[in-house]
Amino acid sequence: MNICIVTGARPNFIKVAPIIRAIKNAACHGRDIQYRLVYAGKEDDPTLEPTLFEDLQIDKPDVFLGVDCENLNELTGQVMSLFERYLQANKTDVVIVVDDLASTLAAAIVTKKQGITLAHIVAGTRSFDIKMPKEINRLVIDGLSDLLFTAGMGSNSIATREGAELSKIYMVGNILMDTLRFNLPRLKKPSFIDEMDEKKGYLVFTLNRKALISDKENLQKMMEQIVMQAGDIPILAPLRGRAAEVIDEMGFFKNASNDRGLQRIEPLSYLEFGWLTAHARGIITDSGNVAEEATFNGVPCITLNSYTEHIETVKVGSNVLVGEDAEQLSEAIRKMVCGEWKQCNLPDRWDGRSAERIVQILMEYHESHA
Repeated sequence: MNICIVTGARPNFIKVAPIIRAIKNAACHGRDIQYRLVYAGKEDDPTLEPTLFEDLQIDKPDVFLGVDCENLNELTGQVMSLFERYLQANKTDVVIVVDDLASTLAAAIVTKKQGITLAHIVAGTRSFDIKMPKEINRLVIDGLSDLLFTAGMGSNSIATREGAELSKIYMVGNILMDTLRFNLPRLKKPSFIDEMDEKKGYLVFTLNRKALISDKENLQKMMEQIVMQAGDIPILAPLRGRAAEVIDEMGFFKNASNDRGLQRIEPLSYLEFGWLTAHARGIITDSGNVAEEATFNGVPCITLNSYTEHIETVKVGSNVLVGEDAEQLSEAIRKMVCGEWKQCNLPDRWDGRSAERIVQILMEYHESHA
């Protein structure tokens, strides 16, 4: 069986790394299975730090499609054209796509037009906001997929409600946990941590969502609450790009003339960032992946959004949603620093074996349809 794994952004590699290891393991045990890794972007993509593939212990992509543009419709069209040429030139039995990017959508459409089996990892997630481009992507990708691999029962229910056949849906658990469990003993302590007060601890702040960054007036209010409620607890902020620029313009980074604010640190390697968040007193983020990792680690987490793709991080895990409301954020940080956080547990099937389940299902499906 020839599998093509398609990735469109840095977080995708973190989720497909366990699948690559599971495929290699199956092949070592005599199974007829192999893969090729395709990346929609360019080989010199600055978000793919040199240590990423070494940290994840996977090889670099076999193919870089080389697409690099801001307009999502243009990006979709370019990926469709280039990926179609790839499939026409390379025998492929199954295409695996992950998450909900424009490049994921493009690969899904081309795969089905070529009559190839399509498997979607992290299927059945919804924001229920049709104005969001990613929500449209999710609906189309799930609708086209032959196999929907979900992280939890909530995602199963959504896929079923939208008409997906039960035989297509498999609750395999959260693939991100496979990577976390695998790398737990390999996490690297950043050097600057030794200079910090161990008893006081620290908070971690990340910011990426464009809608949040562009509403500067509201972001200003939120940042004021973060700094005020944190008090003398350091807030470590590994920000990059536009997010770093906006926070700097607002004057929320510590410097010679400002001793209250965020402590800006350079973006870390995957293993260093994993150590940082695993040992934090609390996390404030707009990233779903960071919130999922916080639940795995049992670290209090505030998500600056009104929804999450994995509601189990809120119902069972350590995550709390505050939307973009400065008052809700203020109260949540107060509870975080005072140690008044809710009790949390690990959701069902977040056991680090999702990739094994996925590869076994793919092999059985292929054999039954050969």
